[in-house]
Order: sequence, then structure tokens, then C-alpha cells
Amino acid sequence: MARLWILVFVCCLRAQIRALPPELVFANRKDIRILNFGMSNDSDVTMTTESSVIIGNLEDAAAMDYLYSEQLIFWTDVSIEMIKRTRYNGSQIQEDVISTDVKAPDGLACDWVGRKIYWTNTETNRIEVSELDGQSRKVLYWQHLDQPRAIVVHPERGLLFWTDWGEIPKIERAGMDGSENYRMVIIDTNIFWPNGLTLDYDASKLYWADAKYSYIHRCDFDGGNREQVLQGSLPHPFALTLFEDTLYWTDWETHSIHACDKIDGGNLRVVHEDLFSPMDIHSFSALRQKEVSRPCAVNNGGCSHLCLMSPDPPYYACACPTGVRLQSDGYTCADGAQEILILARRRDIRKISLDTPDYTDIIVPLDDIQHAVAIDYDPVEGFIYWTDNDVKAIRRAKLDGSASEYIVTSDIDHSEGIAIDWIARNLYWTVTGTDRIEVSRLNGTSRKVLISEGLDEPRAIAVDPLAGLMYWSDWGETPKIERASLDGTGRSVLINTSISWPNGIAIDHEGGKIYWGDGKEDRIEVVDMDGRNRRVLVDNEIPHIFGFSLLGDFIYWTDWQRRTIERVNKHTGEDRQMIMETSDVMGLTASSVRGIRGHNPCGDNNGGCSHLCFYLPPGNTCSCPIGYELLADQRTCIVPEAFLLFSLASDIRRISLETNHNDVEIPLTGVKEAGALDFDINDNRIYWSDIDAKTISRAFLNGSGVENVIEFGLSFPEGMAIDWVAHNIYFSDTGTDRIEVARLDGSARRVLVWERVQSPRSIALHPSEGYMYWSDFSGQAQIERAYMDGTHRSVIYRGGRANGLTIDYLEKRLYWTSLDTNTIESADLIGGNRRRVIPDDLPHPFGLTQYEDYIYWADWNTQSIERANKTNGQNRTLIQDGLEYVLDILVFHSSRQSGWNECAVNNGGCQYLCLSHPNDTTGEWDYVCECPTHYTLNEDQRTCTPPDTFLLFSQKNTISRMAVDYKESPDVVLPIYNPKRNIRAIEYDAEEKRVYWINGRAKTIRRSYDNGVQPEVFIDTSDPPVYNPYDITIDPYTRMMFWTCSETNTIRITRLDGTSVGVVKGDDNQKPRAIALLPEKGLMFWTNVVRTQHKIERASYDGTEHTVLFSANLGELGPMTADPASEMLFWVDTLLKRIESAHISGSDRRTLVEDHILLPVGIAVLGEHLYWVDKQAEIIARVNKHTGSGWVRIQGETSYLTDIQAVGTPMQADHPCIDDNGGCSHICIAMGDGQSRCSCPLDLVLQEDESTCGDPPTCSTKEFTCVSDSNLCVPLSWRCDSDFDCDDHSDEEDCPFCKPNEFRCDNGQCIDLVLRCNSKNDCSDDSDEQYCTAPCKANQYECSNKQCVDVEEPACDGIRHCYDGSDEKNCDDNPDDVPTVNKPAEMSGAVIGSIVALIFVIFIVIGIIIIFRHCRCAAQQGGGAGRGAADNGQYSTVLMVNQLGGRDSSSKYLSGSARGSNPKSTNLHSCANGKSGSSSSCGGLFERAHPTGASSCSSEMMSVSGNSNYPKETLNPPPSPVTDRSQCMADLYYPPQNPTTSRSYRHYKMRNIPPPPTPCSTDFCEDSEPYVKTPHHQKHHAARRKRGNKYYTNVTNFDVAYDPEPHPPPPTPIMSDNNYESCPPSPSTERSFFNPYPPPPSPATDST
Repeated sequence: MARLWILVFVCCLRAQIRALPPELVFANRKDIRILNFGMSNDSDVTMTTESSVIIGNLEDAAAMDYLYSEQLIFWTDVSIEMIKRTRYNGSQIQEDVISTDVKAPDGLACDWVGRKIYWTNTETNRIEVSELDGQSRKVLYWQHLDQPRAIVVHPERGLLFWTDWGEIPKIERAGMDGSENYRMVIIDTNIFWPNGLTLDYDASKLYWADAKYSYIHRCDFDGGNREQVLQGSLPHPFALTLFEDTLYWTDWETHSIHACDKIDGGNLRVVHEDLFSPMDIHSFSALRQKEVSRPCAVNNGGCSHLCLMSPDPPYYACACPTGVRLQSDGYTCADGAQEILILARRRDIRKISLDTPDYTDIIVPLDDIQHAVAIDYDPVEGFIYWTDNDVKAIRRAKLDGSASEYIVTSDIDHSEGIAIDWIARNLYWTVTGTDRIEVSRLNGTSRKVLISEGLDEPRAIAVDPLAGLMYWSDWGETPKIERASLDGTGRSVLINTSISWPNGIAIDHEGGKIYWGDGKEDRIEVVDMDGRNRRVLVDNEIPHIFGFSLLGDFIYWTDWQRRTIERVNKHTGEDRQMIMETSDVMGLTASSVRGIRGHNPCGDNNGGCSHLCFYLPPGNTCSCPIGYELLADQRTCIVPEAFLLFSLASDIRRISLETNHNDVEIPLTGVKEAGALDFDINDNRIYWSDIDAKTISRAFLNGSGVENVIEFGLSFPEGMAIDWVAHNIYFSDTGTDRIEVARLDGSARRVLVWERVQSPRSIALHPSEGYMYWSDFSGQAQIERAYMDGTHRSVIYRGGRANGLTIDYLEKRLYWTSLDTNTIESADLIGGNRRRVIPDDLPHPFGLTQYEDYIYWADWNTQSIERANKTNGQNRTLIQDGLEYVLDILVFHSSRQSGWNECAVNNGGCQYLCLSHPNDTTGEWDYVCECPTHYTLNEDQRTCTPPDTFLLFSQKNTISRMAVDYKESPDVVLPIYNPKRNIRAIEYDAEEKRVYWINGRAKTIRRSYDNGVQPEVFIDTSDPPVYNPYDITIDPYTRMMFWTCSETNTIRITRLDGTSVGVVKGDDNQKPRAIALLPEKGLMFWTNVVRTQHKIERASYDGTEHTVLFSANLGELGPMTADPASEMLFWVDTLLKRIESAHISGSDRRTLVEDHILLPVGIAVLGEHLYWVDKQAEIIARVNKHTGSGWVRIQGETSYLTDIQAVGTPMQADHPCIDDNGGCSHICIAMGDGQSRCSCPLDLVLQEDESTCGDPPTCSTKEFTCVSDSNLCVPLSWRCDSDFDCDDHSDEEDCPFCKPNEFRCDNGQCIDLVLRCNSKNDCSDDSDEQYCTAPCKANQYECSNKQCVDVEEPACDGIRHCYDGSDEKNCDDNPDDVPTVNKPAEMSGAVIGSIVALIFVIFIVIGIIIIFRHCRCAAQQGGGAGRGAADNGQYSTVLMVNQLGGRDSSSKYLSGSARGSNPKSTNLHSCANGKSGSSSSCGGLFERAHPTGASSCSSEMMSVSGNSNYPKETLNPPPSPVTDRSQCMADLYYPPQNPTTSRSYRHYKMRNIPPPPTPCSTDFCEDSEPYVKTPHHQKHHAARRKRGNKYYTNVTNFDVAYDPEPHPPPPTPIMSDNNYESCPPSPSTERSFFNPYPPPPSPATDST
């Protein structure tokens, strides 16, 4: 009876529970909420608007589910791509469950029986499972999936259901254990966007919602008995759930939760509304997760990892994490993956297990990968090694991402091949940038260059430790595959025919084969290890192979164009299989995780070697890293105490003096023709001069840290020596005939000797005594001695050309080789006690050095290095032969750089240079502080002051400084880097000590501090609009640069802070070239080379007060300059070959210089002299600026001269514009009387405050702006025509009065009447040369001013046709006889309204078309144009509003949108034109200095820009929880700035369409990719006369260019790093890319 009562109680309780309303838990994008229904009086569920937040502040919650028994709620976040969970206890604590490789997790389901979570991965097309905490993650299904979304589980029956809305929409069923036995498609008809999915566990029914067809259907678990529940009335259902007899679902469009009866869809209602963005939904109840038998509850079912529910007895199955194989016992998983692929992608490294068929890629958790290329794996220690070409390093890490470290960080210039000798524990790599093959220990120590000669573009490398060989590919000018021993010896070519881009190489150790892939020939080949039996293995569908590896019976490779990893049988070329598709594929390696093959002697205690061990059958050999030498035991490496350094043509080598005499190359980069050598014992650096590169460089002894010390102003640097005490470098230049000194870093450069020296060659220093020695190869070949500051020179030897000067500091003797007598000689340090050490004739001794008791010399004829006793020349020994043209030689040892003086401590207290020399009084050692050339030593004798008065002159490649006292100080080249090297004009800013120059080739204006710091582009003209700067000049008071542009024929102003002021001069009558300023008076002068008549013109800074100074007796005008002191203007006439001058007013014109003039290209005034540079005569000369007398050639034989500038002109202290630009916003103009005025560039006008510039009125430059109404414009010709056209009569105010004998120009200017029609433009608007045809034609009327008008009888018709009004003079006084049509009739309101309405309708239609074209990508399934055009490139849409003119074309006025009874012409103009670009003005003549302005132009522009994208896939996906915020949709569901609106690449499997390319990664954005060109807005302004109208045309062209078969560049993997966003075809693919065009075959070009 008790049991019966208990049963009754349970049944009643269950009934009560069922009677209670459900709780609904749902995701709402930014939070997860729970909805508790209230009860009405009739016990029906009522609609509630209240829901409580379970957890908030989420990024983008989409799918969700729960585990009721533990009150755990799980959700996916599609923005941060993670799966998270929280407890329903009010804590709102988030826990990360899955945080890596979760791409578009649109569906999630909890197995409450097996305690697992399942989810769909829409982007990777996978269904995965893991423990509740994310451990033991496994891919269950990966094949035949195409964008799976919703997912539900039935743990009691072990079944899994999901929707798939890909190309073939369907609903599938399978086992929860991943078994394919139960997998089947249960619904695939009448289905399109299957979004929601839920199960009725009691009735064994499956319910789903289709958002496209707007229905809810149900069926049995096998798809049978399909029935309709609800049709229509479903705007956009997304998620679906069920509780008892009621269905609930979320709807994106209504932002609500709806409900209906589950049987017939009745009682349709809204249960919750006004939601932000409802996503997934579940009924939260224990009845939905019934407790049933849990076979995995006890001991995890006996499984070592995953215990999954199964539809087959015993209703569970054991499974392993992704990539791990289940052992034969069916319970235990293997100890991780046994065979793996490791893939280098551009920004990450991935591992792929080869043990399981899913080939799931797992990202190795590593940071800061910028551009991984080559990769290999060490199975002994489990490290991955890879090269990163962006950070230029080799790195390593464990398979789990731990122990990450940089192992080689210097001189890794594009390493594209890497290989591990797993036995000897050595690492090999190729370096394409330096063309080397190097080796080190696996930890990066003991680095050594193995091969550096005969390599062009080395790439892939593979080693065979069992055979002691290495193989590498070279895809340079002569592509080949080579082989050598592991130590780099025994080198031979294996393959050099029918090969182009050998990108990958692999060794089959067991089969004795070499395999390689050719990226250009598109094939895989194989050959025996000796080069025989070559054959093609695969030659189809391999468009661009790169990474290459071999494991077992398979070859694996990556393909840049197909974006795939594939494999094929190595024997037959069959069994081809695609492992995976992904972007940015680079190198890969296939390896056994723990399998170690083979052994050799290097595997035992490193073969007994202290550093490097190489296996060379039958034994091993030891080797040393750079800077070490092998002892006689052939095992131990030591750092030698002394060794020889010598320079050959293209490298620098070292020879041991203690062990053997084998020379070793120091791995230096960039050496072209090494000349003089020296070293600094303090930091173990070597210094060398490069005669070909014209530089002096330095590097550490191991070849690292190469840098240029002196790289400017050198011609033939053939001598060099280091002052190791004061840390200075001395060098001689036989090209410039100078000896200079500088700090060891190249700073503080000073010319010491430049007079009475010819061809200085070898240099030797004696810092402890303060003397320097050098040889002179002039006619009086000699050796000189001087103090180390260049003073107290004396000749100590004459008798032939001496070279190789070296000092024996202990014996105090000087040694040298005599090139004329072919002997080696010696003398004491003052030239006495001279003797021949080697008296016999030597073939051709050249370089010489001394160490201990020996001298060492190089002989060019014998091509050898020898040594002999330094005293008697006995004991001659051959050190090394086979050395061609050794240019210099020295011994590296501390004894060669001993001694100390006060310059060694804090530079002797000197600011720049501390130079040793003997004391003139005592003869003891002393020193002096010196300054860089042209600097002045201050009274403290320690610090220096830079020059403030000097000349700058430029040559094609350099900018030099010259002192005014040029006889006392030589010119010096400024250390300024100038790319493209084509200097056209220069200028100097004395305040900031910056040099400005025009780079003629790049068409840019650049600048740099005069010490070479911070070189940069000041004005970049590479982007539209295109400029071509011609000349520049700076106003030091207003801090502005004026520059002329030969492309736009304008004068422009740019502030020295880089901001643009605008155009101040530019119209059809101007071609300004040379420009000069007189800042003290606010005047600018320029040469105008318009047509064939050159002119010199003058105007104020703003272009007003324009005057033509000279137009007669001018040939072809060249450079120009103005002198503020004398108020004189100087210019060059290159045709008449003379220099002229005149007062700035135009008076006192005179020819200053006529002789010695060939082609002056620069001119400057400094003090009382005029300087110029003559390009053709190659001289710098000067004369007296007043008289032209006193011609002096300052410097000759100076080639490629381009300009000269004077620095040091005194500035006016009280200049009115010197402080804050005189208070002006744009242009401050000095009036010359201590006052100033503000003005504006052409596109702006002065505001009423008379200091600020603002937007101009809407009138064109050919119109006058009425003062009281800036929107009212009248033609400029109506100005001052005695007719009031403005309401305020302002068009007739301030009119210039022209005398009877004067002609009034259209702009009001008065000129002499005789200048009318004289074939010269005397009016600034050229109106004096209009209508000059005389006599007039028969059908024309001749006015009094000789104007011909096209009317036969215009007189007294009431309309003024003649400019002078003569056609209306002397008319009959009877007004009735005079036509009264003087001004256009006013438009009626109806007409105006009709016009406005028509314009409005046109704009609406255009807007609809644009919106439709932009958004159709979300709906169309074909054609790429609509889907691929969003945000591509940069384009602008210019909207111009122009109101039409009057209907009466014969009227004087143009009627516009009239106000009241006054017909006015209101026009909106565009300022841009074809010449001047966007910043150009209209070149108008309005009065910009007037507070209201006169006329200008403006435009309204709306610009839209974005990045290049790829056309999307032509599928039918519905909006996805990942991406329903598509750029192609209205912003209905969440804001567009959300992070999910941009997503990484994903691939879609498509039929008959090539795979998608990587967006600008491995493709490098080449021309083979589709792109949209930047449009060109062409404005056509129709010229109008008085009775005409104005028309504007805007043309925008979008051209899509695609080259299906581009010529590929060399296949180096150097890429750009561009990011691309795209407009997706559906919200679910918003962050995806698909490109129907094939990518280019190579991502970049040659690394050089």
C-alpha cells in the first residue's frame, strides 16, 4: 500500500509540474536571459515583458544550452570565437570552455547523460565534442558538411541531429559517438534555411523552422511522417524549443519570442517582445533533461579519455581526442599523435595528426609570429624550428607551444629553407638575402657559414645525416639542385636542366631518392641520390608548389595557388589526397613524433668535438664557429690570440697565425670591393673601405652588425686607420684629395688635409706620440708626417710610391712597400735610418703589416701572403697562396693597439673630436679639441658652435656645405640620405637647421636635418592629385614654403609643419617656374614661361597686386633670387647666357655678368657677392652683386651641379609676421612699413575679422559676389558697367576710372588704349586681346573700342553688346522706340517648383539605384560584380548642385532660384580641375583680402573609401548568428561596428570554380587579382558668355582588370600585410572570402 501511495504522489507531483508554466532561457547577443511566465486568472500563460539577466556584458552570444542538474549554462560567442559557461546562481562568473579554433560556432548542445558538449563549426565545417570543461576535444564529423548550424542530441538513444544550410540544404542524423553507421540525411526536400531544431523526446519527433520558406515542420527521427505545424506568419524564425505541448521560437525580424501549439500550430502568440537580438532558446526544465541510465558514470565506462553515448549496445563508445588513435582494446588512447604534419602559415603554426582520417589542424599556441616560412621538427627533443622573415630570426618551441625562444637573430635576411641533423644536433639553413648556407648547434650557438660562393637564390635544404650529405635548391638565374658534404665541402651540381623554381626538396633515406617540387614547371620529380634515373612523378594540377616533405610512402606539399596541403604516393604518384584547404600556406614538414632513425659517430658525445661535428663517411670531422680556430688535436676550438686579416675584392678573410694557415671568410654582407682595413681592439670590430660602394663600413668579427660609418662624399677611399685611443677614424680619399677624421660612428667629420696633397693613399697612426703618416702618389711621390690634427706637416720620404704603411710601435720604425722599386723599406719615425728590409726585387708587393719579429706582405703577382724577419728579411715563409689581389693586410692582436692618453677618458672633455699631437713647447704628448668642418671652437676650447653663414650647393646625388671663407675651409658633403638621387632644387631653414630639396625623379619634396637625422618626405606627390615641384623657397618669418608646380602651373604654399595653405597663383596664363621671395615686403617674384614669351612677374604673397616686371629682351629664363639688403632681383637668362639684375620695382635693369656663362642652374646672394653654379662649366663662381666685377671661380670640376642657396642673411627682428604668423590663419603679408595684412589662398576668402580665412562664396572666378549677399553672383564683365546688377549696387562701387585714352579690361584694370589688340596680353585676364579681328566681318558690328560683335545691327536695341557701350550711345531719346528687354523675366513659382521637384525625383532614383546595387550581394546568387564591389579601393562621389539659368538666352541675367523679384544667379562650383587637383583653386581674380571676398568656387563631396575585397560565394545561406550584421544588410540586429563584421578567410567547396585565394597574403595583391581602380572625377566646365548657361559633368568610371595568366615574378615568399574586408553574400559568411579568379603563381618577387 505504501508503494501505491508513493506512486500516486509522484504522478500527482509530475502533473503539477507539467501544469506550471515553463522557464525559457535564451541568448540575446549581449546577454543571456531567463523568462519566467506569470499566471492569469484563467490559468493561461500570459505574455510578459519581463526577463531577468543570467549573465550580461557579453560580446556576441549566439548558440546556447544548459545542464540542468548542475545549473550550468553554456553559450558560444561568435565575435571572440569561444565557448563559455556560467552557473545559474547569480554569480555571473564566466569560464572559458573552448578558446581556440572555434570558427562560427552556430550550434551548441549539452549531453546531460554523458556529460559532454557538442557544437557545430560552420566555418570549418565540423561537428565537435568535448568534456564539459573543454578537455579531450574531438572532431566527430567533418566530411560532407557544408555549413552546419543548429544541433540537438538525444542521449537516451545516442542520436545526434543537425541542420546544414550549405549548397544542398538538409537535416542529418548520426550517432553521438561519431559512428557513420547511423548517419543519414533525413530531410533534403522543401528546405532552404533550416535554422531552429528541437526534439520531442516523448513523441520521438523532430521539429525545425525554415527561415526562407517561413514554416515549422516536424517528422520522425528517420525523416518519415513529415507534417506541417505552421506555415507563414514567420518573418524570420531562428531558434526553436519545446515544452510539453507548446513550441517556442525566436524571430530576428520581430525581435520577439513566439509560441504556438506543437500539434497544429494553433494559439499562435507573442510571449516576449522588444528584445535586442534574440538568438538561441531553450525551455529550462528538468523535464527536458530526464535522468536515465548513465553507462559512462562508472569509471568513465572504462575509457581513458572520452566516453560517448552510442545508438548501439552497450550504448556507449570510447573515443580519443582529435588526432589520437584508439588502441586495439577499444578503451585506451595512444600517447598522442605518432605521425604529424607541421605547417607554417604566415601568422601561425599548425600541427595535423596523420594518425586519424579527419586531418584536423590544431594551432600551436605561439605569440608574435609575423611571417613564418621554412619549418622542420626535431623528434629527439620535440622542438619545432621555423624561420620568420619579418622579424628576421630563427625560432623554436615545443609542440604544445612551450619553451618558445629565438635562437638566431642576426643576419637572417629571408631564410626560406631549414633542416635538422637530428644525430649531430646541428641546424642548417639557407639565407636568400645574403646567398649563404649556414649551420649552428640546435640552440643557435657555434654558428658557421658553410657556403657563400656560387649561390644565387638558395631556398629549400635537406640533410642526410646517414650519408653525410646535404642537398639544396637554388632558383636563381641558373636554377639547380646541388649536393655537398655536411661541412660544405665536396660540392657538386645534381640537377641543372629542365628546372625553374625548385621550391621544395625531400630525401627518401630508405629508397635512396631525392624528390623536389618545381613551382614554375608545376610538377614533382624524383632522381637517385647520384643524379641518375630522373623522372616526373606528378605533373597535373600543381599550380604553385612550395612546402615539401616526405614521410613513409607519401610525399606532402603545400600549394600557394590551390591553398591546399596534398599528398601522393612516392612510388607511383597515385593515391593523391587533399589533406586540408587553408590560406597562407608556406613550408611544412612531415615527421614521426618520436621516431629516430640511424646513427653515426657525431651522435656519441658530439663526436668528441668541442663545437661542431660533421659526419663525413667513414668518420667525422670537427669544425669551429666564426672567430674560433681548431687546435692540432683536430677536436678543440679556441679563440686565437692573433690572426691575419686581409681584404680581397669582394670579401674579407682571416688566417690563423697559431694553428693552420687556411683562410676563413668573414661572413660580411654588402661588400663590393674592400680596400683598406683596420680594427678596433676595444669592441672587436673590423673597419674597411669599399672603393666601389664609396663607403667605409664596420662589423663585428663574426660578421654581424654590418653598418656604414661613412657613406657620403667619398670618391676613392683607399686609405684608413683607427685611433683606438680617442676612438676616431682617419681616412684618405684619392678622388677628392683629402684626409679626414671622424668619430668611429662617422659623426663629427672634419677635413684635416686638403691643400698641397694629391692622391693620398695609405695612412698609419701613432696615437701615443700624436702623429699621423700618409703616402702621396702624386708626381712627387712621398710620405708625409703631421700632427693628428693635420698641422705641422713635413715630408719624411721621397723616392717612389709607398703603400701599406705600418708602424712597429716597439721599435718605433715605419715600414712600407715601394711600388716603384718592388721592395720593402723601413725608416725611423722621422724618416731617418732608412733601409731596405727585402732588398731583392719582389714581383709586386702591395699590402704590408708587422707583428712581433715579422713583417707580412701580400704580392699581387704571386697571389700570395708571405712573412719574413722584420730586421733582415730572412726566414721568408709562405703563409697562403692562391689569393688574387689582396688590397690590404693587418694582424689582429692587442699589441698592435696598445697605449693610452687622456683622449681615452670622456673624449678628453671635448664635445666632438679629441685629436692627439705633441706639445709645441715641451714636445710631450698633448691634445686639442676640434670641431666638425665649418664649426667654430668656442672660447672654452672644448665646445663648438655650428656655422650660421654658409653656402649650400647641390649635385645630382649630394648636398654640400661651403664656408664663405672657402680658401680657409673646404666644402663638405652633408650626410643626407636621398633615395632615387635626383636633386633638382634646395632650400634651407636656418631655425630648425633643416635642408629641403626637390627629388626630381620621385617628384617629391624631401627634407632632413643637416646632420642627416630624420630624412623624410615633406610633400608627397605620388598620390593623386599628381604634382611636379619645380622650385622652392622659404619665408623664415611666416615659416612657409612657396613652391611652383610644373604639372599644375601653380604657385603653392605649404607650412613648414607640413600642412597645406593652398594655391596663390595659377591660371591659364601662368606657367611659373623659378620663384624668389622678399619677405620683408611680402612680395614674391617668379618667372612665367607661358607660350614663347618669358616674363618676370611680381605679386604679393596672395597673388594680388600682380605686375609684369619684364617681358622684353628675355630669352629663356633660368633661376632667380632676391636680395633683401639691396632690394635687387637677380636672374639668369640661359638662352642669352647672361645674369641680369634690377630693382624689385622693375627699374635699374642691367646686365651683371656676360662672360664665363654657360648654363647656370642656381643663383644666390650672400653679403656683397652673387654666387652661381654652372652645370655645363662645372664650376661655382661669384661676382660683386652691385657691379658684376671681381669674377672668381670658387670651385671647379664639380659635376652634376643643380642649385645653390645662401644661408646667413640677417633677419628683421621686428618683422610684423614673425610672431604667430601675424595673427593670420593663413597668409601674413608684410606691407614694408612695419604693418601687415592677412590674406587667403585662392580657394578661401577673408572673413569679417580680417584675419581668418573661410569657405569662399559660391560664385565662380568669372563672377562678382555681391557684398550684401554672397550667394548672389553676377558676371565679372558686369562689374563697373554703369548698370546696377546687385541689390546693394556693390557691383558699381570702388570702380577704377579709366581715362578716355585707356582700355578697361574685363576685370576692371585700365591699360593704355594703344595696348589693345597688340598681340600681347596686357590685361591680367587677357581681355585686351579678345575680339581683335579687324576690320569686322560683314555680319559683325564694330564698336568704338574696335571690338567686333556678332550682331549686324546691335545699336540701340536696349542690350549692350559692346564692352564700351558704344552700341547704345546716341540713341533716340524716345523710350518707346527702345527695346526694353534688359534683364530676364522672373521665373514663376510654378516653374521653379517644377524644376526643383524634377531634380529631387532624379536624386531619389539615383539613390535607390545605388542602394540596390550595393546591397544586391546579399540576395543574388550569380555574378560577382554586385557582391564584390563593396569597399574596394578608394573612390569618391561628387555631388554638385547647379541651378539652371534663365529661359531667355538673350538676357543679360541668368535667372536662378530667384528670391522675391530679384532674379539672381546662384551657382555651386567645383574647385578641382584637371591640372591642379583637389587642392587647386579655380585660379580666380576675386579679392581674397576683402572681408566678403569676391568670387571663388566650392564643391560638396561625399567620399567613400574602403579596402579591396573578394567576390563571395554564390550559395543560399540565411543570416547566421555569426554574421547577420552583414554590410550588405540594413543594421537590424546589431551595430555594424561590432568585431564580427570582419572575418578571416574561409573556404567554400564549390563546383567548377577554382579555390579562393588568400586576401593579399600569399598572393601579394598582384595584378591577377580582381580589383577596382580608383575613379577619376572629370569636371567639364562649359565656358559661358553673358547669355549662356553653365553645365557640369561628373564622370565616374570603375574598371575591373584581371589578367588570367600573368607573368609570374620569382617565387619568394615576401608578402605585404594588407587586410581586406568584404561584403558577404549572407550574414553567415560575412567574415569569409571567395574569389572566382585564380591567384597569381607567386606571392612576391626576388628578395633582393
